[in-house]
Amino acid sequence: MARRFRILFASPEVVPYAKTGGLADVAGALPYALAERGHDVCVMMPRYAALYDGKHPLTAEPTSSFPVPVGSRVETAEVYELAEEKPVRFCFIAHEGYFHRPELYRNPKTGKDWADNDERFVFFSRAIIEWCKAADYRPDIIHVNDWQSALVPAYLKTLYVDDSFFAGSRTVLTVHNLAYHGQFPAKRFAVLGLNKKCFAPLSPFEFYTKVNFLKAGLSYVDKINTVSETYAREIQSGPELGCGLDGILRDRSQDLFGIVNGIDYQVWNPAVDPLLTANYSPDEMAGKQKNKEQLIEACGFDPAMKILPLIGVISRLDSQKGFDLIEEVAEKLFSRKLLFVLLGTGAKNYHLLFEKMQKKYPQTFHAFLTFDNRLAHLIEAGADMFLMPSRYEPCGLNQLYSLKYGTVPIVRRTGGLADTVEDVDLPRETGTGFVFDDYTGKALLAAVDRALAAFALPKSWARIVANGMSRDFSWAASAAKYERLYDAAATSPPFTP
Repeated sequence: MARRFRILFASPEVVPYAKTGGLADVAGALPYALAERGHDVCVMMPRYAALYDGKHPLTAEPTSSFPVPVGSRVETAEVYELAEEKPVRFCFIAHEGYFHRPELYRNPKTGKDWADNDERFVFFSRAIIEWCKAADYRPDIIHVNDWQSALVPAYLKTLYVDDSFFAGSRTVLTVHNLAYHGQFPAKRFAVLGLNKKCFAPLSPFEFYTKVNFLKAGLSYVDKINTVSETYAREIQSGPELGCGLDGILRDRSQDLFGIVNGIDYQVWNPAVDPLLTANYSPDEMAGKQKNKEQLIEACGFDPAMKILPLIGVISRLDSQKGFDLIEEVAEKLFSRKLLFVLLGTGAKNYHLLFEKMQKKYPQTFHAFLTFDNRLAHLIEAGADMFLMPSRYEPCGLNQLYSLKYGTVPIVRRTGGLADTVEDVDLPRETGTGFVFDDYTGKALLAAVDRALAAFALPKSWARIVANGMSRDFSWAASAAKYERLYDAAATSPPFTP
């Protein structure tokens, strides 16, 4: 029997309590999958403003309160817990000044990051450690995620290195997107509460004269993983995909692993999805066409155009996502007989791009420049194809949703897209999607044309759709791999920088 671990899972966001990206989906699903395998799991995240609205039943009073050093000051952390029976324990670290704000990381008035984000997540990281001691919670594994909690392993190997309380604990850091480092001016180093000698050139905390939380975590943690095997290789390949941290990652290659994210089939399953116009399954696909008709109506397209292939995109509007390729080939793309719908928010230049595109191609292109969960589910169900031409993609979740919903992915071969979408061989009717390699508009257009040609062959298309719907990307398989990662961490000596 595999060893059963006590796991402290720390994340700055967790579905359904707070979300800005895919990290929240992972943090909301993986702990449950681990608990189902018999592990004792406790999730810790900040108590943001939304967690005061009464929608989630938290304890009326804090279950613990304790001091947390932040720079030269001492702040007080209060921990509230979820007051309902669940297989996973949930603890929320409260501090009104740091976390009771309208957005998680960004000031909505300025559109920029909160000026004290470094201080906020120093507090979060120190509070995680201090809570363990205050609650006498001795974790076998402390699993942290991204830069917001990356200081935990760094603190355990510096300020707490002689603390016997954590002698049996090992640390794991998951990098969900290496592009986000948690970088701050050198003058802010004092907030970390470390000896100023720790901030020397080339030290774990210094990155081109700035303080770098993620680099510190990568430098001290026992095991590192990222969210696909291909991305784990890509981030070691050079400074572009390694975001300047490729040297550290190559040095730690023996401790670096890739595990593809799973998805929650209780939420993303067309057979039971309550947000759809009609449910459907591989054995009864009629409902998919009804969702397509509803989506066409929502876009304001001519209902008679339902016979055309419909391409969907749901994405954060960011340069990472390959939208410049769509812009490059827009005229040729919309000369094809197709419909195109996009849902997302993000960078202003992409809002302007898609507003302009909608004015130019109103009969065949519609952009919903917002966040709408119900519409996201409808697009996954109603589209025939799903486009992800990413410059890089650590894992990606939408291609996994699309496969389950019988919506054939068109993707660039990078990161998790390469690991989860098998290129179609049309004569043999194998594969699950249409994959292209070069980051060019020409390559994207060629992949779209391959998909359109296959769509014109109903029997072959039905086989491709069925191939994708048969794939299993549930969290069960991924949780088993995390279990092996924890075992590797627990049975190895602590990493020494």
